[in-house]
Parts: sequence; C-alpha cells; structure tokens
Amino acid sequence: MSTSPAANINPGTTPGTTADTASRYVIEQRCRSCGHGSLDLVLDLGRVPLANNLLRTADEPHPRFPLSLAFCPGCSLVQIRETVEPEVLFGHYLYFSSFSQAMLAHAKGEAEMLIRRRNLTRDSLVVEVASNDGYLLKNFVAAGIGVLGIEPARNIAEVASRNGIPTRCEFFGRDVGQRLAREGVRADCVLGNNVLAHVADLNGFVAGAAAMLKPTGVAVFEFPYLGDMIEHAEFDTIYHEHLCYFSLTAINALFARHGLIVSDVERIAVHGGSLRVFAEPAGASPVVAPAVASLLAHERQTGMTTGAFYARFAQRVRDLCDALVRDLRTRKAAGQKLAAYGASAKGSTLMNFAGIDATLLDFICDLSTAKQGHFAPGNALAIVSPDVLRDPALRPDALVLLSWNWAREIARQQRAYLDGGGEFIVPIPHLHTISAANLEALDRSAAPVGPSGPLAARA
Repeated sequence: MSTSPAANINPGTTPGTTADTASRYVIEQRCRSCGHGSLDLVLDLGRVPLANNLLRTADEPHPRFPLSLAFCPGCSLVQIRETVEPEVLFGHYLYFSSFSQAMLAHAKGEAEMLIRRRNLTRDSLVVEVASNDGYLLKNFVAAGIGVLGIEPARNIAEVASRNGIPTRCEFFGRDVGQRLAREGVRADCVLGNNVLAHVADLNGFVAGAAAMLKPTGVAVFEFPYLGDMIEHAEFDTIYHEHLCYFSLTAINALFARHGLIVSDVERIAVHGGSLRVFAEPAGASPVVAPAVASLLAHERQTGMTTGAFYARFAQRVRDLCDALVRDLRTRKAAGQKLAAYGASAKGSTLMNFAGIDATLLDFICDLSTAKQGHFAPGNALAIVSPDVLRDPALRPDALVLLSWNWAREIARQQRAYLDGGGEFIVPIPHLHTISAANLEALDRSAAPVGPSGPLAARA
C-alpha cells in the first residue's frame, strides 16, 4: 500500500488564490496497489485545474495541481502520482449519471444481466459503491430486490434518497465495509461502476468490498480499460479524480491480495472501451471463465506488463493535440465560429493540456442543467444550454466534441444542428468530423461512434 509522507504535501494554488486545506495534494512515492518504490514516468501533463471543479464566475480563483502518469513495474498498475484530498474532489459533485440516456440504457442492461445470471430475488441484496443518483440501483428496486447505495457526494446522495434509493453518504473503504458487515449488510452483489479509478486506498477499498460479500456473492466492477486508452491515445481520461488506469493484470493482483478471484471478464464499449470484471471469494472455489486467461495472455503478448509498451504514448498525445489546435486555428482564420459540446472532465484535460481557450472557442454546450451557468476550469469558457444552437446569432459553424465517448447519443440529440450545416469535430482517437452527410452511415453501423468498435463481445 502506498504511503503519504507529510513532507510531500504541497500547496497547489495559482497566483492570487488562497492556500488552504482544499488546495493540498500528496505526491505518492510508492505504487498505490503493491507498494513498489519505483514508478516510471509515462506522461507529464503539467499543472492543470481539477477537471470537475466548475467555476461559479469566470474570474473565480481556482488551484492548479501537477498531473503525471506513471507505470509500476512491480504489478503493472498505471497511475497518477498526485492525490488531491477526496473531500475537495467529491464534496459537491456535478456529474449526474441520469443526464445520459446511453448511461441509463447501459445500467438497465447490466441490472437485467445480473438478475438473470445470479438468480437474484426479493431476498437478495445489491450494494453499490459510488452509487451516484441511483441510476443503476433503481433497476433492481423495480424488480423488488433490496439495495443499498453508498455515495460520498452529499448533493447527489440526497437526490438518490429522494428518488427512493436507500443511500448512505460516506466515503467507502475498509472501515465502512467492515462496519456494514458487522451491522448485517451482506451482499449478493457488490457493484462499483467507474469508481475504482477514483480510489486512493485501493487495498482498503477492495478489502471493504470483500468484507460485505456473502460467501457465495460476487463483486462486479466496471472501469475504462488501459489497453484501449493507450491504443487510442485517450489521454483525456487522465485527471486528478482518476488515480488509476487498469489492466486485467493489475486488477488480478489487487483482488488476489484480498481473497478474491477474478472469475470472468467482459470487454464493453462504454467510455471508449471498458472492462467489466467479476470477482468472487476464493473460498467459494469459483469456476474461472476462459476469457480471463485469454485476456491476461493478450496483455503479456502485447507488452502491457512492461514499461516499454507506454514509451510512444506521450508523443502520440502531443501529435494529436497539435493537429486539433492547427485545425481550430485554420477554421478561425477562415472566419468560422467555434464552440465545444460537453463540459466533461475529459474536455477539461484536453483543453488545458492543448492550450484551447477563448481565442479559439466561444462557449461550451452541455445538456446538464447542473452544469449550465458555470464556467470551465482553466479557460473559463461559459457553459450554456444546447438551446443556443437554435439561435442563428450564436450558432457555431463547428463544435469540438469534448464528450466524444457519447458521440452517437449527442449526434442524435443534435440532429437539427447537423442538418442545418453544423458539424462536430471529434478529437480522439484521431481528428475527424461528424456531419449530416455521414451521420446516417454511422447510425446504420453496429459499432458505436468513437474508437472502441464492437467491443461488446467477450474478450
């Protein structure tokens, strides 16, 4: 487990801001998973603001923190070295999963699969860690299955509770998991979608999840897959909330440390390519699906367990950013009006690393009413409703699609904008555009828009 020496706590403020406990971070000296004392640098993103720290005013002071990606030669975990206090990152979160129809459909499908696969009944219990607004658990509630959500962001936990999802507002870890187990909370399924990457104490988190599991239970985690991130130069997935970037090799070692066996794995298309991992208590002697050995072998064969695999990643990222900025400057020189779509954390990383600011873009559209009226960290671009796309005076000629992982959904929502001659500039995995001319061809394709292709099949 990593240590956090007090000597490595640094004030992370920009000039003119106040140095307080909300602007402090830790430089990790050891691997977050295995404790190895030497980490190899993969990519240095410089000093950037917190990606989800949306501003209330355009001139609101906000801290910047260093951000660097590193590889652990001990267990193959890829991770950032900087840890910002979780209360700063998640105390008032503005990402509500229910604003994405694609995420809602994905959650419904996952719930139906688990109910069928695990034979869940009214006597079963499903616990979700980082349960957000209940977008996933509500599907189990509708089937009459008991649920418990654990969500650290108070504003989001309150929304879930109002929607009828029993939710505890606290940061999950070893102590919480063991306390819930003592209280009689023993789960048939422990779920964690896109949460493992956010966890500073990986060992405590997994130990807590294992403590809540029934002997015959299963823990199911989804997270963006490192293999897709590297292959498709998805560097915008890197931000301070995402502490870790997982291969199956790294996950396998982490779970084994806490008495869990990875019994199955699926590759899924969500978020530009993700893994869904099933882990069961070793005492249950679970049958391990062939997909596990297959993907572990693939990672060894492609070199993902060695530092050399990541050597070209940094240059590919710089080349991608240079191509995007050149395109935007060319368009501006030609008199085009440009803006962006999706006030996402991905977008914050992309814009701040590439140096995209108000000289290139006019504003950012986002469907989330919780984000509208705020400003993007770093460049202070205003976040507005997509309704502006219907205003001829404000309507841009092109929109940089910052939330490119939901490209299909967004393109369908904004079909009128495309039909009116607008286009989306998609930056990752390579620079290309979506317009009315090619949207129908994309709609006819079985693969999602973006880099992942048909990843729904098992590995």
